[in-house]
Amino acid sequence: MNSMFRILVVLFMLHTFLSADDFDEAVKADNEGDYVKAAQLYGKACDKGNGEACFNLGTMYDFGDGLEQDYVKAAELYKKACNKNSMDGCYNLAILYEDGSGVKQNYTKAAKLYETVCNKDQYGMDACYNLALLYEDGSGVKQDYVKAAKLYKNSCDKDDGDSCNNLGVLYEDGNGVKKSITKSIQYYQKACDLETDIGCENYERLK
Repeated sequence: MNSMFRILVVLFMLHTFLSADDFDEAVKADNEGDYVKAAQLYGKACDKGNGEACFNLGTMYDFGDGLEQDYVKAAELYKKACNKNSMDGCYNLAILYEDGSGVKQNYTKAAKLYETVCNKDQYGMDACYNLALLYEDGSGVKQDYVKAAKLYKNSCDKDDGDSCNNLGVLYEDGNGVKKSITKSIQYYQKACDLETDIGCENYERLK
């Protein structure tokens, strides 16, 4: 290992440790209600490449937690977090694109971000559900009931009640899947078991 490479490695490790220290201190300040300090430290860690710090600071601006609500800043920070492979950042950025909050409304960008999270994050059932809604409505993507059904199935298998209910609707109407009242009832029942009110209503209607 040449001397220049050793120096670069040491600088990288030092940079990483400092970023981690800032992030840990930020989380501590956040938990203690010192939002000003937390925001400053999240900002430092974010500038050093910590994606989760960018995400956490983004949520503070998004929801007005300790800071004045600012969707534009939230979107910028979520974008930084997403670029650092924070799936939470990608997901929240997708929501802002879908709602047109802090960014120009863009269903296509929202769909692409939801797809990223759905495919990469083992806990991405909310992203899969939201993407399924876009495919069902034809918002930002070509309307495709088959893809919607597959995505709802993905999230339903992870016990998302809304997805189970919506999959039941597709089976009841025969959209994207072969019509089957039996399967529709099964998915409505599962949605109800997962305490989804509309699932219970649909199950009671068809059973």
